Amino acid sequence: MSDSQSQSGLVRALGPVDATMIVIGSMIGSGIFITSAESARLSGAPGWLLLAWVIAGLLTMTGALCCSELATMMPRAGGVYVFFREAYGPAMGFLYGWTLFLVVQTGTIAAVAIAFAKFLGVFVSAVSPDNYLFIKQPISLGGGYAVSLSTQQLVAIALVALLTWTNTRGLKLGTLVQNTFTFAKTAALIGVVVVGLFLGWSATSAARTSAWWDSWANGWSPQIAQPGFKFVGGLALVLIFGKSMVGPLFAQTAWTNVTFLGSEVRDPGRNLVRALLIGSGIVVTLYVLANVSYLAFLSFPEIQHAPQDRVAVAAMNSAFGNPGAMCMAAAIMISTFGCDNGLILAGARVYFAMARDRLFFKRVATTNRNHVPAAALVAQGIWTALLTLPRTVTTNEATHQVVYGNVYTQLLEYIVSADLIFYLLMVLALIVLRRKAPAADRPYRTWGYPIVPILSMLLAALLIVDLAFLAPTTSGIGILIVLTGVPVYFFWRRSAHA
Repeated sequence: MSDSQSQSGLVRALGPVDATMIVIGSMIGSGIFITSAESARLSGAPGWLLLAWVIAGLLTMTGALCCSELATMMPRAGGVYVFFREAYGPAMGFLYGWTLFLVVQTGTIAAVAIAFAKFLGVFVSAVSPDNYLFIKQPISLGGGYAVSLSTQQLVAIALVALLTWTNTRGLKLGTLVQNTFTFAKTAALIGVVVVGLFLGWSATSAARTSAWWDSWANGWSPQIAQPGFKFVGGLALVLIFGKSMVGPLFAQTAWTNVTFLGSEVRDPGRNLVRALLIGSGIVVTLYVLANVSYLAFLSFPEIQHAPQDRVAVAAMNSAFGNPGAMCMAAAIMISTFGCDNGLILAGARVYFAMARDRLFFKRVATTNRNHVPAAALVAQGIWTALLTLPRTVTTNEATHQVVYGNVYTQLLEYIVSADLIFYLLMVLALIVLRRKAPAADRPYRTWGYPIVPILSMLLAALLIVDLAFLAPTTSGIGILIVLTGVPVYFFWRRSAHA
């Protein structure tokens, strides 16, 4: 076996550009083009909208600084799963990997694939959430749930299948797809920023017509933002501001994905740090500037009430009319395609690492002749495809119209608090391992230690408390989803020792 090939069967073939493109490509999906609408509705003023993205960026950058030390200390397949296993023991590592497989990674892949199909629908009218195959409407399962297969769902499943297949053909093809699409979508996002900053600032733009920090002056009220909310005044704004950060946080959560490929990055002591810090830094900067661009183009109500929350499309439509909107829709398709490739490529490595620890299906611990964990990729693809089929069923009280949503969107909402807890535990793992393994080789040591990790954990803890207070049921269900892994862990432990 050559030096470039580790005992796991994986090959160290990713260079610094490849690793950085995985960070950027996994982060930029559809979130930046859509989530600002909901954040604007919740916070009610341009200043608060930008602050939400800045604080989310601060969490990303402080997290990346802490993660860089762990990644270079343990550059192995599975990344964060390995950090948890070493810091807290195998059970905690398993709960992280289990939640990733059950909801976080697969749910995000499903959501991004549906976003791709949604924007394809702009060009191909047959691709629609209401154009059902084999049936006239979703089949009710009772309890507010149904199952369906629409042309939109079919396109999403086909996209997941295609990208899963290309990634089984080898790391070279997977990274070629990743690099090509990441360059294209980064250029598109830079285009949105440049166009906004140089062609925007009209007399009707939010930047010039809305009160920057006074949400009430813009017609906002806590009761409109959060129906049934009891609090008033500044406290209400602060509490709801925490909720307005959910979208910005989700738009940039996947920066840890490059650590999952730790066994496949060349010279990990240098390249993982560069990828995490440069990749995250580029995306965080572009995200904040993209929001400045929206504020320079659109009035604040236009951001809050963009059709189907497509803020970027509304901005380009404002600048160039229908051709601009069509170009933006095409750019988002490129973005979501590349994002899903990165998530599919990286996620499989976590289940591969779990299986090698005998905490997942035995077959998933294998690599194929192309030195990639094909069985892990297939298992991930099948579960993701299944997640696209169930629908939530709600009835609009005003019109009595039945509205069908997606179950994975609900699952991802549930998991936000749990995801933040995992983030806090990852940063804490840095402090735990400094004490537990002081003599371990650390090619990179976290800048600003211990202030940076403490600041990072403090911000995450405030958000966890805020979300638990605003939506205790949602947060509670999220924790329960994580805890479903406890009996599964003991089942696999027992079968491993049988």
